[in-house]
Amino acid sequence: MKKILIVINTLGHAGAETALLELLRHIDPEKYRVDLFVLMGQGEMVHRLPEYVNLLNRNYDDSSVLSKEGKAHLKKHVIRTLLSRGTVIRMAPYLCRQLFGMLKRKSVRPDKLLWRAMAAGAQRFSEHYDLAAAYLEGGAAYYVTDYVSADKKAAFIHVDYVQAGYNRSLDRDCYVKMDRIFAVSDEVRESFLTVYPECRCKTEIFHNLLDQERIREQAGQPGGFTDCFDGFRILTVGRLTSQKDFTVSVEAMRLLKDSGVKARWYILGEGEKRGELEARIRQLGLEQDFFLPGAVENPYPYMRQADLYVHATRFEGKSIAIQEAQTLGCAIIASDCSGNREQIVQGQDGILCEMTPEGIFRCVKDLLDDEEKRKSFGRAAAVKELTDVREVTKLLNLVV
Repeated sequence: MKKILIVINTLGHAGAETALLELLRHIDPEKYRVDLFVLMGQGEMVHRLPEYVNLLNRNYDDSSVLSKEGKAHLKKHVIRTLLSRGTVIRMAPYLCRQLFGMLKRKSVRPDKLLWRAMAAGAQRFSEHYDLAAAYLEGGAAYYVTDYVSADKKAAFIHVDYVQAGYNRSLDRDCYVKMDRIFAVSDEVRESFLTVYPECRCKTEIFHNLLDQERIREQAGQPGGFTDCFDGFRILTVGRLTSQKDFTVSVEAMRLLKDSGVKARWYILGEGEKRGELEARIRQLGLEQDFFLPGAVENPYPYMRQADLYVHATRFEGKSIAIQEAQTLGCAIIASDCSGNREQIVQGQDGILCEMTPEGIFRCVKDLLDDEEKRKSFGRAAAVKELTDVREVTKLLNLVV
């Protein structure tokens, strides 16, 4: 039996983690022993792991990394890791050099800065694997490169590498040492290759796996909106982070309200930008128009009930949320950015808009005013085949 190790940074409720769970379900436990190591040892999605997957973490916390409790636990974990094995002392030159570079670029990203230290101080394993795969950028990739013994090593890229703030100095050229690199979309691949052009021959597309039938079934379960609103419902699903920049959507809602459109906008998700978003909502007087209900276990009834799904973000890899909304026949507006461009056929199953309040407002208003176009977009989206289980063979062929 072949032995596979997969490493991921956290196992919270997000797109890459959802895609990983679906990938794991398509690995035959009769042929492969699958071990999973969660670098930060945290995340609520752990309860969805297939029973044949071996979780290697000695101590695991199932709280969300975005909850108050989860954030406190995460901070403690970071401090413990920095102090273990003299990590902070050994990593001091690297950390200082990277911090100086970030300050020079006027873009300090603490998560990017600490990933290598988290990998260096993490739990180690003596087991030798036939294949080790880093399912996310940053810590997982560094850990697999430096601290795992395996015949073959692979890495997955889920984001626009340049936009996300990675670079070769931060990575210490770790991807050069990988046997295979899987990018989730063409644009993600090309962005990555601008940083690592010598990896072109070993970098290929690996589309996220999605259980469309399960999504449709869960959409029919109890749940969804409960506020008895009789106007248009606009929905967005995503973490409240800088990458998503939902303040632009809040400002677009102000324009919608001023134009007389009777609508409410809901964002299902959590993140460090909640306070900032809530403050902007209050400043614009949108407390009864723009809502942040938080993350929900099952967002699909909301998608099924929404009049319009909007995914306006700064950059993406390949949005699982857009694929889920398409599966449920939502009319979709998405920002014209990396990742989104590969998922929407302009004017056929959705609209790509400018990432500005005015650009979002114009597209939303036009689509809310045209019921037939919304229905047409929804019908075109619903018939898309968005997953191919044969993708998993691209990974498993590495251990043939």
